[in-house]
Parts: sequence; structure tokens; C-alpha cells
Amino acid sequence: MINAAIIGVSGFTGIELLKILISHRYVDISYIASRTFVGKNIADVYPIFKNIFEMECREIDGEKIDRCDVVFLALPHSVSMDVARQIHKAKIIDLSADFRLKDVDTYERWYKKKHIAKDLLKEAIYGLPELYREEIKKTRIVANPGCYSTACILPIVPFIEENVIQDDIVADCKSGVSGAGKTLKEELQFSEVGENFYPYAVSGHRHAPEIEEVIKRYTHRSIKLTFVPHLVPAMRGIIATIYANTDKNIKEEEAYRILKEFYEDEPFVRIRRDVPQIKDVRGTNFCDIGAFVRDGRIVFVSAIDNLIKGASGQAVQNMNIMFNIEETEGLAPYPFYP
Repeated sequence: MINAAIIGVSGFTGIELLKILISHRYVDISYIASRTFVGKNIADVYPIFKNIFEMECREIDGEKIDRCDVVFLALPHSVSMDVARQIHKAKIIDLSADFRLKDVDTYERWYKKKHIAKDLLKEAIYGLPELYREEIKKTRIVANPGCYSTACILPIVPFIEENVIQDDIVADCKSGVSGAGKTLKEELQFSEVGENFYPYAVSGHRHAPEIEEVIKRYTHRSIKLTFVPHLVPAMRGIIATIYANTDKNIKEEEAYRILKEFYEDEPFVRIRRDVPQIKDVRGTNFCDIGAFVRDGRIVFVSAIDNLIKGASGQAVQNMNIMFNIEETEGLAPYPFYP
């Protein structure tokens, strides 16, 4: 059995990890930590776990955490890398942004924090299995991708590789409120979100440099990305509508073929002929992608559950790869929903 620790268990992604891992055949959850609920039984905080999983939330103790085989860090940006420095033996899957960007200056500019774990940053592998599976198998530290990044990178990469689309790409994305975490903010209250719909971070969002860097790292081609996220009155889910010009006379059937062939053996990418919707992927680890051609422009539509394929499900997928377990273990079908 794999002894696992979830650090930051009481947040959205921590709870989703717990839901998945308690049904995982090869995992024993031996340590959970929460900065908010130290000393409280997780089943008292979240009654969904009553008679199913009951364990006391503990403090973050690096020495004890390091006795586990794998540690999931479901912590805020900059907090995560400090804890990671205390872990020397266990494998680490970090759900924050602390190890996603290889360029330290870019990280510090966008996250307004000094990076204090540069040695670990060099070791970390970007945890998008569809692109970096072989590297993930060999690493000790995985940087779990951002949710928007996952939804945008997967549709774009096959066409960059085929040299089909031009480098000026527009990503118009919508997310449910869980993407902002559990911290109380006025703009996330029901009175503000209900029956409302608006863009945010229009002048720049942190996932934009992540998308650009990963695509350049993988395809060796730079892209110019205009990325605008929107908040929709839903709890979870992401829809990414991506516009890319092409100088080739590509037909819709050819766009479908490119996606189908690139992701032919991927268990969690489904290529669609119709338009993906959030309800199609909610509570699953799937990324559904469709590609449509109009007036020399390819329009991609991708859908993911931001808490599963965009966070905790992808983290478990990465763990399965790291421990040479069937990649779909614990994820198909997704347990414990809603």
C-alpha cells in the first residue's frame, strides 16, 4: 500500500483528494493536515465522511509527513514551497503554482512572492500526463498544472506541433467559483455571483504565462496568448473557447483527425464532434475537446471539472504514474459525487 498525506485537506482540492483516495485500492491515507481545523475530526468538519473516513486533522509537521510515500500539497501559493523544503524522501505532488513556472523571475513577478525553493524547482516536472508522462514516472516532485492551463494547453498543443495554427491565440475561458478557493471574498458571495457573469483579471491572469511557458517548453515554439477568464454562477467546471487563425485550408474533419490521433491512447481526453459542456465532465477526470473551423479560424472548445482534471483528479493520475499503477485507478468512475 502507498501511505499518503494530504496537507491542506480542508480546502476544495484537499477534500476532493480525500474523496478520491479513500476509494483508491492501493492507497492508505495516513496523515491529513489542516491549518484551520487542527485537532478536529475531518468527519465533524465535513459530515459526508461520517462512518466512511474519520481522522483528526493534524499540524503540518515536516518530519512526520516525510515518513509517508507520497505527499499531496493542497496549500496556497508560496506556503507550499516552504513545506516542500521540509520533505526529503517522500514523493511530492504540489497543487499550488510554486513549481509550475521554471523561470523564477516570471514566478516572482506574477505571484509577488520570493521563490525560496529554487533547488526543488529544478527537479520538479510539470504534471500534465498527456505531455510529460515519461518524465513524471522518474521524478520525485510533480507540479500539478493550473486548471485553466490544462483546459487550454491540451487543445492547442497538437496543432502547434502540426504547424497548423498561427502564434496569436485568444483564449476566452469561463470558470465556476470554486476555482477561487474557499477564502471569503465579497465578489464571490452569492449575492454578487448569482445571476451574474463577468470577466476578471482582464489585464493579465497568472495562468497565461504558465500556458505560454509550457507550450514553448514542449513544442519549442513561442505563442502570443490573449487570455481572459470569466466567472460564471456555478460551483465548478471550466469551459475554454480558444480562437486560432490558420494559413492552411484546413477542414473540420482534418482538425478532428489531428486531435483524435494525438490523444488516441489517452484515457482521460475525449475528442468530440459536438460542443463539450460542463455537465458532460462534472465530477470526472475527463477533458472533452471539440474543434470547429470557420472562415480560416479554428475554434476549440474544451471542458473540464476544475477540481478534478483541473486539480485533484489530475494529482491522483500523476500519483498513479509515479508509482506505476494503472493510470485510471481511483478515477474511473469518479467516486463520491456530488
